[in-house]
Amino acid sequence: MSAALTLEIASNSLASALAAQAGGADRIELFDNLGEGGTTPSFASIAIARERLQIPLFVLVRPRPGDFHYDALETELMLRDIAQCRALGCDGVVIGALDVHGGIDMPLCRELVQAAGPLQVTFHRAFDAARELPSALEQVIELGCTRVLSSGGQVSAEAGSSMLAALVAQAAGRIRVMAGAGIGPANIARIARLTGCSELHASAKGLRRSAMQFQNPLLRGLDPDWHQTSTATVAALRKALDDGAHKNGSHL
Repeated sequence: MSAALTLEIASNSLASALAAQAGGADRIELFDNLGEGGTTPSFASIAIARERLQIPLFVLVRPRPGDFHYDALETELMLRDIAQCRALGCDGVVIGALDVHGGIDMPLCRELVQAAGPLQVTFHRAFDAARELPSALEQVIELGCTRVLSSGGQVSAEAGSSMLAALVAQAAGRIRVMAGAGIGPANIARIARLTGCSELHASAKGLRRSAMQFQNPLLRGLDPDWHQTSTATVAALRKALDDGAHKNGSHL
């Protein structure tokens, strides 16, 4: 791992998590349903990932796709999932919730953070859906979260680099701001340099082709292929990040 820069890989399966570790990731965020923005992975995925990973494992706690405003039933699901992550020995959880006005749902998020106990807590990109990011950052800091994942409220971290830099300055070491969305080997070092973020988050996904020799032609809506983290892409991200750090000193 770089002395200054951390590479977290968003892994949509156990296989993706293991591929990310092999490619040189520093930390895993494990989840399901990449195409829907991520949901909580299965018990077995978390358990086996914990058994086989030698790097920190964080688990996304999100009960469904869609918005980030949750009801009592969804809250119960998240609390149970957090308890499961603690019992399985995960290093952290990834949470987030908003109120109907676009602010951080402080009562619910306090409950989730309290449930996490000694685990690190990352506030996920619900943050980017908030009405006003500087105010939302102060709320996330008040919650005691370890870090916040953000694209600066834009479609990609590169597009939101100015806001990310402003959030890093505002945070002033009180919380880590982790850049994520649209990060690849070609731009990761530049994003780190422009934003001042010391943690970078990428999916490094590649398309896996089905090995099925027979596919029912009548099932036109069923895509047999899927996306999985590419070890080679993770390695390329790691190299680009480390090369950039070496070229520019310890701070990009």
